[in-house]
Amino acid sequence: MPRVACAFWLNAPGQGEIRTVPLPEPRADEVLVRTLWSGVSRGTETLVFRGGVPESQHSVMRAPFQEGDFPAPLKYGYLNVGVVEEGPSALVGRTVFCLYPHQTHYVVPARAVTPVPDSVPAPRAVLAGTVETAVNALWDAAPLVGDRIAVIGAGMVGCSVAAVLARYPAVRVQLVDADPAREATAKALGVDFALPQHALGDCDLVVHASATEEGLARSLELLAPEGTVIELSWYGDRQVSLPLGEAFHSRRLVVRSSQVGAVSPARRARRTFADRLALALDLLADPAFDALITGESAFEELPGVLPRLASGDLPALCHRIRYAPTDG
Repeated sequence: MPRVACAFWLNAPGQGEIRTVPLPEPRADEVLVRTLWSGVSRGTETLVFRGGVPESQHSVMRAPFQEGDFPAPLKYGYLNVGVVEEGPSALVGRTVFCLYPHQTHYVVPARAVTPVPDSVPAPRAVLAGTVETAVNALWDAAPLVGDRIAVIGAGMVGCSVAAVLARYPAVRVQLVDADPAREATAKALGVDFALPQHALGDCDLVVHASATEEGLARSLELLAPEGTVIELSWYGDRQVSLPLGEAFHSRRLVVRSSQVGAVSPARRARRTFADRLALALDLLADPAFDALITGESAFEELPGVLPRLASGDLPALCHRIRYAPTDG
């Protein structure tokens, strides 16, 4: 009898199920991983879940181990932490992170997994993919000592950026969100919090991650002359209006995109994808990042959990998925 695993598949926009899938025998250069935890990246995964990836972005938005095509059916996800059960001796028994969907067991090339440092608990390591996005954004942004910085949007990505910035020397960092409940998260991360209307201006840099038109407009308002907005939001199939009249040109403002699909040009000659991910995992030794885990469910509950995350009925930053040791 062939070995099998269980995987979460999106059957159609807004509808998913757990499927039994074949599990191949690992080759000499591959590993068999038993999943311990996975994470739902609420922004991107709920957009995929509702079928909101525009056709022009289907190839760009593919996850590394995605199966199927947008809008559905497909297997999607990229925050997976497990233990290597078979493979090269140096990896067997190691806890690893992999950009793999929600699945109980899987076989991938050994180079596709990154060992989790002993200083990082496995349940926290599901945040590695999002912290990697924050690292890339800050390589793009290149903040300087003493900068005045606002991070608009206290979702998973925005909070990760703020958490990393909290360790920069002598910077003023303010996490800005329309939800006052996010103040507790900001406090846990070690940064100040403000509602949009109370945010401090004269910023050298604003990192925008709210995925709202209003948030992007407010980002421009908060900039000092010649300041820069780093745009991290992914809007999917939505059109966004941006106020580029009034003082936009006279103040010489800049809006720059940042996307984790490529290593920042500022580091591309000297850092690989593996280097960037390893750095993100090292940063996760800080227990402050636990504030980004706001819920947990069993793997079997995913077909009911994702619709609630997509609708907002289940508020979350990162929702963690728990796997039973006997799964698969």
